[in-house]
Amino acid sequence: MGSKNKDSKKAKMGHHESSHGDINKKQFAKELEQLQVELVHLQEWVRTQGLRVVVIFEGRDASGKGGAIKAVTAALNPRIVKVVALAKPSDRERTQWYFQRYVAHLPAAGEILLLDRSWYNRAGVERVMGFCSDSEYEEFLRTCPEFERMLIRSGIVLIKYWFSVSDEVQEKRFRDRLEDPTKRWKFSDMDLFSRSRWVEYSKAKDAMFAYTDSKHSPWYVVNGDHKRRARLNLISHLLSLIPYQPLKLAPVELPPINSEGYVRPPRHEQTYIPEVY
Repeated sequence: MGSKNKDSKKAKMGHHESSHGDINKKQFAKELEQLQVELVHLQEWVRTQGLRVVVIFEGRDASGKGGAIKAVTAALNPRIVKVVALAKPSDRERTQWYFQRYVAHLPAAGEILLLDRSWYNRAGVERVMGFCSDSEYEEFLRTCPEFERMLIRSGIVLIKYWFSVSDEVQEKRFRDRLEDPTKRWKFSDMDLFSRSRWVEYSKAKDAMFAYTDSKHSPWYVVNGDHKRRARLNLISHLLSLIPYQPLKLAPVELPPINSEGYVRPPRHEQTYIPEVY
């Protein structure tokens, strides 16, 4: 993607930014469609050039990480762009080197890995909830920058996003989750604990940034109060971080279907689903 096109897209995105509210659905859909076309170009560039990309999504509960990941991946090939959201470690995994189970998911050439939460669990929920010891936490803060330097030196493109959300907006989203049956599954016991430990989570995040927000591996903060704006701004920023060029696609001519000698079986001989709609 040329610098001129990037600049024009940034200017266009900036034109819609406002502190007065979110973008309307129609404008959001229009902007998202354009950005998703560029994401497809980026995907194909990564595939053909053999790049390895890791994008970390971290942040407050109900800050919009999941929706942003869905917006990024909606038009992409799941064989190339993979989303990993690990459950809590098993008894065996607890005895491993802390980063070991994440290393197993790192991308091969031509792949993009999106981590829906990551090794930074140790600096966040594990620290606040007491799921790790003080020595394990301190060791993480010491070794995480070294681990990320190793990844970058190996050729991996590492990008880290932190989704920030205000107290008021998080409160509203939590209440929406409780009242909406399609979102109720998103609300967990951990959400209740996190509400009662807001200050502790804030202090843990500040400490994490102090150790791991570096020039070689910076944290990029996403304002998550307005979901649609956050998704557009994130995708626009992501596209700006990886130089790529749209590939010229070879023309494809569909061959005619030769159905000579084939007769479809009667519909009544097969079990169709009810046409309710």
